[in-house]
Amino acid sequence: MYSFSNITNLQADLKAGKTTCIALVEDAISLIEQKKHLNAFLEVFEHSAKELAKKTDEKIKAGTAGKLAGVIIGLKDNICYKGHKVSASSKILEGFESLYSATVVEKLLAEDAIIVGRLNCDEFAMGSSNENSAFGNVLNPLNEKHVPGGSSGGSAVAVAANMCHVTLGSDTGGSIRQPASFTGTIGFKPTYGRVSRYGLIAYASSFDQIGPITKTVEDAAIILEIISGIDKHDNTSSSQKVTSYSKEITVDKKYKIAYLKECVEADGIDPEVKQSILNQISWLKDNGHSVEAVSFPYLEYLVPTYYVLTTAEASSNLSRFDGIHYGYRTKNATTLESTYKKSRAEGFGKEVKRRIMLGTFVLSAGYYDAYYSKGQKVRRVIQEKTKEILNNYDFILTPSTPGTAFEFGKNSADPIKMYLEDIFTVQANIAGIPAISVPCGLHSNGLPIGLQLMANYFEEAKLLNLASKIKS
Repeated sequence: MYSFSNITNLQADLKAGKTTCIALVEDAISLIEQKKHLNAFLEVFEHSAKELAKKTDEKIKAGTAGKLAGVIIGLKDNICYKGHKVSASSKILEGFESLYSATVVEKLLAEDAIIVGRLNCDEFAMGSSNENSAFGNVLNPLNEKHVPGGSSGGSAVAVAANMCHVTLGSDTGGSIRQPASFTGTIGFKPTYGRVSRYGLIAYASSFDQIGPITKTVEDAAIILEIISGIDKHDNTSSSQKVTSYSKEITVDKKYKIAYLKECVEADGIDPEVKQSILNQISWLKDNGHSVEAVSFPYLEYLVPTYYVLTTAEASSNLSRFDGIHYGYRTKNATTLESTYKKSRAEGFGKEVKRRIMLGTFVLSAGYYDAYYSKGQKVRRVIQEKTKEILNNYDFILTPSTPGTAFEFGKNSADPIKMYLEDIFTVQANIAGIPAISVPCGLHSNGLPIGLQLMANYFEEAKLLNLASKIKS
């Protein structure tokens, strides 16, 4: 079985004939089967993956293969791939097959990536533990009694357990970075608009971004420069030039970094997580970087603002899943109205229904000004304060999460406690800035600790550069 280290080495080994794409696909399928108890994959695209592998092997022989030839990639189950099923891990989309591919999928295929399957996640990307999937929990391969994080839990586990080389996830409030932190992988959320959302099943459209989960920062840079860029199908995608992130990552620079003292000194933070972050800060200083504590007085407003606004958008976005057009339809309806009601009641899971109801409430006539309108104003305050810090510093540094991966069931009875798992990651989505989680040590419980870095708009190259220097 081929031992994958990174994309660059894989490309060299394929050209040298040390392995083949078909062998890589067969290895991946075999390993997915061996580790199916982790429940990371909802479906393996065996036939189409092998077909792609055969064609790519021919391209390698002809010298015409793309930048991602032989790279085995898994897709979170909310990213569309033409002719393949996609369900957002929900019963409401039971049996639905996509009629088109997401722009990110088209870009990956154009560079000869091989898409091997779709990955389990929290239903409609709503969750911080991957306990909300209609198809069961995903297990953390580092300790199967602990959650892998969410909502892109299957994506993180597939990389951590070597079932594929790279995965794509979506990040609405930390859904790439938090599971990356819990599984010891690299999770990158780009600037809002950097990567097209066309073909991503929406949760909250002004927050959602697609990004990679990888083994190395270098691989994240390679994937990001391929999937980034303007897209005529997505009016929120940016025309800002995409630079060569993978080349710029090697530059040696010294940076000015702010760490948020309210995050590092928070009462609820695990002492070992705090110490690990402080150790990294000391290491950065010792290596010539300037690191200073700054105050961010709005920490307690981040999670409430995020949930008011995202649930409002979810309420609107998920209204299209009605039991009429496609997907699940109840067999217990007697009228048109009961078809709508019963299909949605039976098709959506508990957490999704909770968020739809919250969103409908904050958008209702009597409460719009008190909640949604006020939430938008607070969002602007958070954005302005974040920009103010980033005008004076190159980066903002925080822990990725307050603790390591928690045990199954620990937070599921208390939605507020679960929502607070996102306290350090939601700032980047509220502000629309890029952020990355990188491993920065091991807890005494044997689980990884994640460090989060955030940068100014479209400064992905700089962010990847510093991230590549962090000691794991």
